[in-house]
Amino acid sequence: MLLEINDIHVHYGKIAALKGVSVEVDEGEIVTLIGANGAGKTTILKTISGLRPLSTGRILFDGRDISSMPGHKRVLAGIGQAPEGRGIFPGMTVTDNLLMGAYARKGDFSKDLQEAFDLFPRLAERKDQMGGTMSGGEQQMLAIGRALMAKPKVLLLDEPSMGLAPMLVQQIFSIIEEINRRGTTVLLVEQNANQALRLAHRAYVLETGSIVKSAPARELLDDPQVRAAYLGAGATD
Repeated sequence: MLLEINDIHVHYGKIAALKGVSVEVDEGEIVTLIGANGAGKTTILKTISGLRPLSTGRILFDGRDISSMPGHKRVLAGIGQAPEGRGIFPGMTVTDNLLMGAYARKGDFSKDLQEAFDLFPRLAERKDQMGGTMSGGEQQMLAIGRALMAKPKVLLLDEPSMGLAPMLVQQIFSIIEEINRRGTTVLLVEQNANQALRLAHRAYVLETGSIVKSAPARELLDDPQVRAAYLGAGATD
């Protein structure tokens, strides 16, 4: 198992954000976390990447206990994240934004840049443009491309389709599928549960900081309770 989250509890002050959450992500999978706003999905990603401390529980990555490992060392270990809100550097060019993703690595990144441009041709067209002048969809591509520059074993994606036009949403999900096909494991948090469940291999459903369901994604796509709560009662294939 590449990533194991074992019975973790996370607090914001006295408020319990995660209550005994356990999640497994095997190498080569796309696993998605779905649930309402405030269910704890983003907190799980932040805890994995070291941005939120654990209260109790353990996180194992590639066979190592990383529960107390600093965030920058988790990047070096192979955990990459494209955060909610994208977090690009608006006053830097597309190329420089991408290179920031490789800050912890050594060597020549020209091949890695070319791979990012091959995956995102739009970024190649705008390589000298300032990140802050790009559209929302282009900024999302840039955030994902920057995370991939760290050569992660697992890519954490937080709401990659948020605020995007439907045509761009389809494009982003196609890119995520291609990233996975090229060998990167993906843990996806996504409000668009329909698309996420169609893309993922397995899924977990969160409610108020707890896992309430876990199953193959296609199975949850057909689950009446999941369809009513997250896909709309009249959802169709």
